[in-house]
Amino acid sequence: MTEIPTLHSERLILRAQRPDDSEALLAALTDDDFSRFITREGRGLSPEEASYEIAAAPESWAARGYGQFIVEERSSGAPVGQIGPCEPEGWPDFEIAYAIFPPHQGKGYAVEGAAATLIWAHETLGRNHVIHLIDPRNVASEHVAAALGGELTGHWSTPLGGKTRIWTTRWARFVETAAYHRQVAAAAERP
Repeated sequence: MTEIPTLHSERLILRAQRPDDSEALLAALTDDDFSRFITREGRGLSPEEASYEIAAAPESWAARGYGQFIVEERSSGAPVGQIGPCEPEGWPDFEIAYAIFPPHQGKGYAVEGAAATLIWAHETLGRNHVIHLIDPRNVASEHVAAALGGELTGHWSTPLGGKTRIWTTRWARFVETAAYHRQVAAAAERP
């Protein structure tokens, strides 16, 4: 199994999923408003369905050497979301996905955590571009992609019949963003 790294940003720690994260993940994944844009079903999951999703991140790390990080708020130690790479079978490309739990949305955590993850994916996995699959109704997620230097590059019909927009973040554009420069500055301040 791949050792899961721990990433740091100004306000966040991105780390491996732990058993004590299950309660927060279950609460988020069973919530319709949170899950409508991130689950294949387009709705909150049943507890049984959610248990499979909760197991998916550790399985991805073991099988592929990358996967979702738990986003932990540095000031409180609370899990506030998931961010990380994914590329399930049939996916159009290597994605950096982000999902911040409802009580913590609107604080810039998605941009901050995704920036740390993009740098890690470039330095560790050699990725010079990533995609973000975004439901056209998810305007907030499109703002995150744009803040990362992403551009709308296409559309994709999901295996379950849904439609998403493909936003692509290329390394050359990302390094010009404020998100990149904030992450580099935060990393330089760490001992």
